[in-house]
Amino acid sequence: MVRAHIGKLTPREREVFELVVRGKANKQIANALGCTERTIKAHRQRVMEKTQVQSLAELVTLAERAGVLSGTSGNGPSA
Repeated sequence: MVRAHIGKLTPREREVFELVVRGKANKQIANALGCTERTIKAHRQRVMEKTQVQSLAELVTLAERAGVLSGTSGNGPSA
């Protein structure tokens, strides 16, 4: 079911999804993808609707279940 929700995303929405769940801000995503923050906000909203989640925390959980975040290191706790 998780993969079915993610499968509904367009290629651009998938890019936005992956960057959002990795903690990137709308401005950073816009710069990375060469578009405006407003466009990213629209994509982000459609990602939330298509994946049927209500919060960023739920979106991250969905990404973890789908394996989108597996194998990535980085923003772990600092010492």
